[in-house]
Amino acid sequence: MSQKVFLAVSGAIFGVVALVHLGRLVAGWPVHIGAFEVPMWFSLAGFALAAFLAFTALWYTFTRR
Repeated sequence: MSQKVFLAVSGAIFGVVALVHLGRLVAGWPVHIGAFEVPMWFSLAGFALAAFLAFTALWYTFTRR
């Protein structure tokens, strides 16, 4: 697998993860792990990190030769 393919696939996966976190933030979906309810700020941090990783991976995919 070449580096461009790897970056494109990982960028797409991180993009989907970011969209799921954003969907949880907008729709207010509850997430429970056992008796623990995951706070919304986890999804805010998850969205920010996943969106950054998706943007970076896709940026390197299309700007590198």
